[in-house]
Amino acid sequence: MFSVFSLARGTAAKLALVVSALWLAACDPVGPTASNEGPRVDRNAPVPVALLVPAGSGQANDQLLARSLENAARLAIADLDGVRIDLRVYNTAGQPERAAAMAQQAVNEGAQIILGPVFGGEANAVGNAVAAQNINVLSFSNNADIAGGNVFVLGPTFQNTAERLVRFAARQGKGRILVVHERNTAGEAGRRAIEQAIAGSSANLVGSEGFEFSQNGVIQAMPRISAAARQADAVFLTADTAGALPLLTQLMPENGIDRNVTQYIGLTRWDIPQATLALPGVQGGWFALPDPGLNQQFQARFTAAYGEAPHSIAGLAYDGIAAIGAAVRSGNPNALSRAGLTQSSGFAGVNGVFRLRPDGTNERGLAVAQIRNNEVVIVDPAPRSFTGAGF
Repeated sequence: MFSVFSLARGTAAKLALVVSALWLAACDPVGPTASNEGPRVDRNAPVPVALLVPAGSGQANDQLLARSLENAARLAIADLDGVRIDLRVYNTAGQPERAAAMAQQAVNEGAQIILGPVFGGEANAVGNAVAAQNINVLSFSNNADIAGGNVFVLGPTFQNTAERLVRFAARQGKGRILVVHERNTAGEAGRRAIEQAIAGSSANLVGSEGFEFSQNGVIQAMPRISAAARQADAVFLTADTAGALPLLTQLMPENGIDRNVTQYIGLTRWDIPQATLALPGVQGGWFALPDPGLNQQFQARFTAAYGEAPHSIAGLAYDGIAAIGAAVRSGNPNALSRAGLTQSSGFAGVNGVFRLRPDGTNERGLAVAQIRNNEVVIVDPAPRSFTGAGF
């Protein structure tokens, strides 16, 4: 059993490091500014946009990510109709102090909005650095804890994913939900998101069972998880492939949690890395993902334009430019204020429809997928507007 957990951590470690680092740093959220009116936009001139990327750290992965984000942003700029963007790129090296300095430099040089940076600690520092100038920050982080005031997060949040899956589960008659989570920062954040989603829906929380983040912790917790699952018709897991997911989904059926009776649900992407799809324990499980049709189109266009596949979060840079462009196109001189950026109709991006919430988080149209015979099957398509099913 030890080898199962260790192998999973090895095969997905690089991806998990980037994804989890987007938000795991504990930060102090930026408080609301007095007005957050933002700079007045001149539709007759290009809009100066600062893009903060993690280049300059000396790490090859950061350089690749920076290039991918910039290329995605430029692809989005080329797609804008009637709006001109003056994109100015600043390297942060992934460091909060440098990110804050670059953000201040960008504003001094005329930037009217900041796109990026990637990591939660950076985004928090940038928000604080430019809050007094009423400059909004569309960060690539998914850490809802840093959202608020002049900082928005573009990354997919646990809360958004949990709400989508809980609503779907309740409609499918799988509304008595047991939460199973790691006792670490990510697991606790996921647990809170799922419990809040259940509280705001017609589903019911059967209970929450935590485990120490180790092979032995999973094994020791299994009798408790199995006993609690007898009262549930769905088990919602916060674990990912880089952590306990392979071991949990192996042991749960062995301990009487029948996948044909009790629905397995995942808070994380169960198709990343693709090898996860071959795990016997995840067959039949549900998880959420961005509109796959739109995302595949973006990947094909990006690869054709730049000769390499986009980084897994590159689409967030495209989405950020799309939101800025749509807001400016409205003709509102305060298009880059909090009110201008949080229009209820939302925006269309390469990951599907999305909108920014006044609290700095986001809401995205997600599809619900099921793993069948080692393949991803969409069982509930992503909504294409905020008036459709799925919201």
